[in-house]
Amino acid sequence: MRYSLRQLEVFLTIARHGNLTRAADELAMSQSAASSALRDLEERFDLQLFDRIGKRLQLNEQGRLLLPRAEALMHQAEELEEALLKHNRAGELRVGATLSIGNYLAVGLIAEHMRRHPGARVHLDVENTVHIVDRVLNFELDIGLIEGEINHPDLDIQPWRPDELVVFCHPGHPLAQTGILNDDDLLAAPWILREPGSGTRQAFDRALHGLLPKLNIVIELQHTEAIKRAVEANLGIGCLSRITLADAFRRGSLIELKVPGRDFHRMLYIILHRQKYRSAGLLAWLELCQPAVPKRSAPGV
Repeated sequence: MRYSLRQLEVFLTIARHGNLTRAADELAMSQSAASSALRDLEERFDLQLFDRIGKRLQLNEQGRLLLPRAEALMHQAEELEEALLKHNRAGELRVGATLSIGNYLAVGLIAEHMRRHPGARVHLDVENTVHIVDRVLNFELDIGLIEGEINHPDLDIQPWRPDELVVFCHPGHPLAQTGILNDDDLLAAPWILREPGSGTRQAFDRALHGLLPKLNIVIELQHTEAIKRAVEANLGIGCLSRITLADAFRRGSLIELKVPGRDFHRMLYIILHRQKYRSAGLLAWLELCQPAVPKRSAPGV
């Protein structure tokens, strides 16, 4: 570039004062430095921007033509400088969350983040674990909140908070009278489950190891609410995160079933790309989640 912003700043300040000395004082420059900046600008483009009238500098036609464009450019430069100086403020954040987290936990986190950081914006994408992981890896999301266990060398994976899956049914289902299921009950029941690739399905499959090939899976759905509606219609029994079922259990529209000897506990995770710059907004979000985050990443996840 054949001119500098400093040269334009000198030109604009002289134009405003009509005097080199006052312009130099405002810019905290020596008079000779200000004069040299203006002279270099004029000589570089072989033009004259001022008529010299004694000690007064009066904008000429070329100067008047340049003035509005120079002012606009300097205004944009000042806005850019202000934005750079505000790098320590929370700005726009792109958060990805799996369905249970996105529908039942993320909105509360977003509300608290925006309360703590007025003017901050959060975009939330809700998809299953596989899609969230892919988008974090491709830098399409700043951070992911997921239910599934994954392992990838490019991801920083942090345990976030414990969770538990719950088997449930319609109050009129025959199993509701017993309330406790053995392996025979698990094999005989028609199941309505999340789709493969979801964190919920991954945890369910792990909990029911040894029975999977024989399970009677009648419906696989991508949405938690659709599974709840199907079970409320008494089409089968389901298994979802406890956080998604609290209201239904309270209303009595669904009934919890106990499964002794099967471990339905799991961990929810925060994932970030290892090369992702930890901006002020990202650090603020991590701090918001911090009470539930152990200090070290989960080994072998």
